[in-house]
Amino acid sequence: MLGTLCTLITALTCVSGVTVVTQKPPVVTVRKGEMVTMDCNLGTVTNRAACWYKQVPGGVPQYVVCWYHGSKPEEIKYGSGFSSPKFTSNHQSTSDYRLIINNVEESDSAVYYCHTWDDSAKEDVFGQGTKLIVTDGDLGTPAVTLFPPSTEDLKSSKTTLVCLASNLSERSKGLVDVSWTSNGQSVTDVSTSPAEQQPDKTFKISSYLTINTEEWDKDVLFTCKVSFGSTYSEKEIRKSSCRM
Repeated sequence: MLGTLCTLITALTCVSGVTVVTQKPPVVTVRKGEMVTMDCNLGTVTNRAACWYKQVPGGVPQYVVCWYHGSKPEEIKYGSGFSSPKFTSNHQSTSDYRLIINNVEESDSAVYYCHTWDDSAKEDVFGQGTKLIVTDGDLGTPAVTLFPPSTEDLKSSKTTLVCLASNLSERSKGLVDVSWTSNGQSVTDVSTSPAEQQPDKTFKISSYLTINTEEWDKDVLFTCKVSFGSTYSEKEIRKSSCRM
């Protein structure tokens, strides 16, 4: 069942013809002990439950809570290990719901997905997720290093840029986002490796952007941005700024 949920969360966030489930904010950073809220709009669905799932990076989704607004009487059902008053849910309308987590701990850091069932399309539908980052102090700033293509690599029609994010803590390694732009436009031909532990107990993540070699020759500006909650670092690179 959990394996199926992993597949559904990956595949059913953008299924054509079904309602669009929208979550906000996309990322929220809070300190330990605070309260956090996440909102979910079910789109055209007005008669179904809004359910929430917690997924720790690399783990399987865990069922947190469902709010059955359309049932009579209305009811909330919790998953194993989750209960009130720490986890609660309410609604602002027949399609607007909210997840509330009280007295957050670092172990609550995860991505939380909102889910519903679309009767008209007969499909499970998930939102894009809200990433929760809980910290007991300064998040720190990721160190970012950007490497140009190798001379050998430039002999091919395709070449690769490498972005190295280092100085990551144990708690931040799975919640870091790496994104790339080309002349300010988002690009997606990116591969990012899992976090690797270093001798000093910090972690590093490597991200690879594949481009046409002619783009490099045209002196296109490439930017790698490494984000962790509201903290981020970015680096820029182009052919003219490198000594080959």
